[in-house]
Amino acid sequence: MEYDAVLIYDGDCPYCSVAATALQRLNAVGAVPWRGEAAQSFLNAQFDSEEAPFAMFLVDERRRRVYAGRAAAEELAERAGIPKLVGALVRENYDRIAAAVGVASGRDRDPDDYHAIYPLDDQARAQFDVLRDAAVAEAPS
Repeated sequence: MEYDAVLIYDGDCPYCSVAATALQRLNAVGAVPWRGEAAQSFLNAQFDSEEAPFAMFLVDERRRRVYAGRAAAEELAERAGIPKLVGALVRENYDRIAAAVGVASGRDRDPDDYHAIYPLDDQARAQFDVLRDAAVAEAPS
């Protein structure tokens, strides 16, 4: 499978894992857990940090963008064919949804405050193939 986009999600969250699997089947969006080595390396390069930010990210190589948090949720809703109004509601209620999912899944930390659309950094873009390969390895059979 050739993915143009890869979702980085909370792999410790069972609800997030189910949603990531559904997206892979519906939209040819790859997915890798946040704790995975490929995700950590990519995020460290993208955000020039020693500790990868903890949030949901959608990396789109073709558009050369990284959608984060609310922006990622809205973009994923659009790609899933959900009406724009619903996508906007998801974006507006992202923090509440993330908090509820965190409580339900027993997550011990809140997502970091990343909610924009970022240009894909050249150093991070150089790691996209590794991120895509990890998504292919994670893909449901």
